Amino acid sequence: MKPKPNPHALPPSPPPPRAATTLTLLLLLLPLGGAHYHYPTSRSNPTPFLTDWAPARATYTASTTPSTPALYPACGYSDPAALGYGLATASLSPSLFSRGSVCGSCFELRCVDDLRNCIPGTSVIVTATDFCAPNYGLGDEEGGLCNAGNNHFIVPIEVFDKIAIWKAGNMAVQYRRIKCRRAGGIRFAIDGSGAFISVLVSNVAGAGDVTALKIKGSQTGWLPMGRNWGQNWILNADLKKQPLSFEVTTSDGVTLTSYNVATGNWNFGQTFEGKQFD
Repeated sequence: MKPKPNPHALPPSPPPPRAATTLTLLLLLLPLGGAHYHYPTSRSNPTPFLTDWAPARATYTASTTPSTPALYPACGYSDPAALGYGLATASLSPSLFSRGSVCGSCFELRCVDDLRNCIPGTSVIVTATDFCAPNYGLGDEEGGLCNAGNNHFIVPIEVFDKIAIWKAGNMAVQYRRIKCRRAGGIRFAIDGSGAFISVLVSNVAGAGDVTALKIKGSQTGWLPMGRNWGQNWILNADLKKQPLSFEVTTSDGVTLTSYNVATGNWNFGQTFEGKQFD
């Protein structure tokens, strides 16, 4: 026999309208506005903001101050401290430096495999600002620390001291790429002469490393600039007496546009600040 229905039972609740659910999802996916961002429609192998830990080694250079940086600028950053990077900078071996394309990116380092010299539970975040040249006349342990195939970081002693005892010298570490966080906007230092213009890009958040740069005058369209070295970009064009806009693309494929960064009366030797990646 079939059970008799309960006359006091409440009817089942109707399912939520599908249109309302779809609308809610659409609202959650909508951007919240702000800067002009352009995301690629597809990425076959993007550089992630956060990679897995990988093995490397680290040594330190002599004590330095922000006014006299000890790491000389293969990336074009003649004074990393003045550009917003402070002392937390690093010279990278060829296997990490990637011919300068990695300049401006951020790495987290932590000491491993040495209970006596490592400071447990600590890590440091550094910005790639320079190149550690190989010395093929010496072995890896005799001065050829940055020879091909070696993942090696050289950092100021003030940074090294945060993860290991300085007497340790050449330390085994682990590293990973992380998202950069910067104070203020992207900086564009304009140099050159006549119809030749050079732009040094610094203080870039997000992926940190610029892979493409375009410039636009008030009387031109968007002009792609070529990488000279590090994060120094060049172009032959007479843009004097024109407000300048910049379009920056980083290695994760995200593009940010800053309009009218430099006013029409800009001069060579000046630095201007644009928008910033989240």
